[in-house]
Amino acid sequence: MVKICCIGAGYVGGPTMAVIALKCPNIQVAVVDISVARINAWNSDTLPIYEPGLDDVVKKCRGKNLSFSTDVEKHVSEADIVFVSVNTPTKTQGLGAGKAADLTYWESAARMIADVAKSNKIVVEKSTVPVKTAEAIEKILTHNSKGINFQILSNPEFLAEGTAISDLFNPDRVLIGGRETPEGKKAIETLRDVYAQWVPMDRIICTNLWSRCQCLLGSENLVGYILNLVYICECNGLPEVANYWKQVIKVNDYQKTRFVNRIVSSMFNTVSGKKIAILGFAFKKDTGDTKETPAIDVCKGLIGDKAKLSIYDPQVNQDQIQRDLSMKKFDWDHPVHLQPMSPTSVTDVSVVWHAYTATKDAHGLCILTEWDEFIKLDYQKIFGNMQKPAFLFDGRNIVDVEKLRKIGFIVYSIGKPLDDWLKDMPAVA
Repeated sequence: MVKICCIGAGYVGGPTMAVIALKCPNIQVAVVDISVARINAWNSDTLPIYEPGLDDVVKKCRGKNLSFSTDVEKHVSEADIVFVSVNTPTKTQGLGAGKAADLTYWESAARMIADVAKSNKIVVEKSTVPVKTAEAIEKILTHNSKGINFQILSNPEFLAEGTAISDLFNPDRVLIGGRETPEGKKAIETLRDVYAQWVPMDRIICTNLWSRCQCLLGSENLVGYILNLVYICECNGLPEVANYWKQVIKVNDYQKTRFVNRIVSSMFNTVSGKKIAILGFAFKKDTGDTKETPAIDVCKGLIGDKAKLSIYDPQVNQDQIQRDLSMKKFDWDHPVHLQPMSPTSVTDVSVVWHAYTATKDAHGLCILTEWDEFIKLDYQKIFGNMQKPAFLFDGRNIVDVEKLRKIGFIVYSIGKPLDDWLKDMPAVA
């Protein structure tokens, strides 16, 4: 039986390996991580991440040909194919801080593989990592091989939060890149045969160009990758290109700042001491992922003006929200056990488990994730329980603006005409 091990039990590794186990019952799949809490969650009835359909897939395979373990070295040593799906956060200090990718965890994983391997292995780069990472990993493994043959492949992921399982069941394409040598071609074929058990062959694109894999990479969490691109351009003497991508980041930041300014200026230019209900904290609906969610910057902006926040999201728990709001920019992308924690929680934030609880006695309501349930709420009831005037700020453009105005709300919805009230109170630039 072929054995696969995936280092990293996060948003890429967990769902990908679960689907491989489901579609390939002849393959033994182990997902490993040094975080005890994360592995315990994968082995429980409450998985550490939420994706529609994931729970069913895991429960069908766990205990059969899918396992989750903290015994990293054992499973890596026994595996024929090792997927590496570890974090590649943006550096927070040193050369390239705030722009360059931090490859600490990739290098550590590569050195560990070289140290524990007792047989030839295919090592698969399975994440959204910068160009040239595969070559760097290859050099580490080659220089520490001790006579063992390692074949390095690139297999970038194209998963979108909220549709990861359906994306894996029916991918538009699977990219596999490796060396154009007999051994490299054989490794590519081995991985191709895994995917071919459920993916049509014409959707499996095999190439000898790792860089082509990286250039075709797609992901919804783009900020970190754009920052990496800025750094690469600056290092290669392309200041005009770097500045272009910097402007993309600036526009993204400006939109969030403008949204906060609109809230504050509309509510008599202060939210100090006022309860603001936040509906939605996840990056998008149908996921519990908060990586690069606009909610973090919006909430921090409101807290900076001394607002009292009451937050509700159906899939993001209190610990995650407090952690996200306690950390500095980019620290959230490091493994949980290595994230610096604030000595105290954010005292101006309460996390509740119902939208009606969040909105009771609130001065304002902000919709920051487009969960379907927020469209179906009884806004007449919400209006009745809010302070007056009652403000509603729709950051996802999901509500019926005219209906809410008839109820009595003062409404600001992205991309819609301004309420007469708001026209008299322009957002501060």
